[in-house]
Amino acid sequence: MVQNCTELHRIAHTSVNDSGGGNATMTRMTTMPPQRVRMEFLHWSTIALVIVAYVLNATHIFATAQGEQDDAIEETNSYILDKDLPKFGEPIQNLTVPVGREAVLTCVINNLQTYKVAWLRVDTQTILTIQTHVITKNHRMTIAHVEGRAWVLRIRDVKESDKGWYMCQVNTDPMRNQIGYLNVVVPPNILDYPTSTDMVVREGSNVTLKCAASGSPTPSIIWRREGNEPISAGATSLNSSTFSISRVNRLHMGAYLCIASNGIPPSVSKRVMLIVHFPPMIWIQDQLVGAALGQRLTLECQSEAYPRSINYWMKNDTIITQGKHFEPSIKEINSYKVVMKLTIKDINIADFGTYKCVVKNSLGETDGSIKVYHIPSTTTIATSPPATTTVATTTETVFRKNC
Repeated sequence: MVQNCTELHRIAHTSVNDSGGGNATMTRMTTMPPQRVRMEFLHWSTIALVIVAYVLNATHIFATAQGEQDDAIEETNSYILDKDLPKFGEPIQNLTVPVGREAVLTCVINNLQTYKVAWLRVDTQTILTIQTHVITKNHRMTIAHVEGRAWVLRIRDVKESDKGWYMCQVNTDPMRNQIGYLNVVVPPNILDYPTSTDMVVREGSNVTLKCAASGSPTPSIIWRREGNEPISAGATSLNSSTFSISRVNRLHMGAYLCIASNGIPPSVSKRVMLIVHFPPMIWIQDQLVGAALGQRLTLECQSEAYPRSINYWMKNDTIITQGKHFEPSIKEINSYKVVMKLTIKDINIADFGTYKCVVKNSLGETDGSIKVYHIPSTTTIATSPPATTTVATTTETVFRKNC
């Protein structure tokens, strides 16, 4: 670039001094043909552009070198300053604390000097403490400076609302900070709504049982039947917040348990009674029974009804009551099934005929008949007292009469 500048200066100087100065040059230029003038102009313009490009490139190279030198100096100064600034000694540990317990968050800072330390709640941008002073009005929070380098934030009786990010900050320029997460876990709790209460339904209708629970983590819900009875075909439990039964029948009646758990003890459960209403029904094994005079005889009916039924025996449109000759009894098998028995002591001729077992509830009434006939006695030598006779058959008849 310097050689080109010198050459340009020499040519310009020669042009001025040649032929007696500037006037001679102008005279020669005037006498040159127009095409030659244009070529001369382009030639000197090109040389001028090359010179300008060289100058700009040299300026850029110098500026870049100077900038890199300044950056290196600034980085060195920054490193020197950074060595004197506070530093965090270790990360803030994330915590998982059950609700109601105490949470302890620790911020370790080395070389604090005269800088100040603050604890903040990140999500609400709330200043909790500065140095050893508690700024927040939350009386459950305390701050302690331990061993000259640890700033310990304590939260008593932790609530679910305390869950979130917490920041430890030092007022350097720019600010230095680090954060830790407080996770609050909550045992499950079954909600009164929309959890089902005891239900009363008619047989044949559709039923849906619901169970809702709160907690953190979100609880899982299992349905079971009390007594480990099958809750559905081939299953003793069902993992779902809702449980549906289509065309419910009396076999579905009973207690169902909604159990909520989330790994945080204790698990909780709620008992829901499913009550199925249906009109009475009667089963009679022996509709025709023979007996001899003087024999002791027991008649039997089985009935099912819910709500609970009224059960009694009749003969010749007369209700049979407890006495010396007749002994009616009722045995409950479960909440809706009973066995009715009528014992006739020392049968006489008036005891032959038709007996009715009658069952009534608020949804209907039904009855069943048993006919007792006479069996002539044969000549035998009695070696033991007469025994109670129950004649069993394989015929099962169902009687039902609705009101």
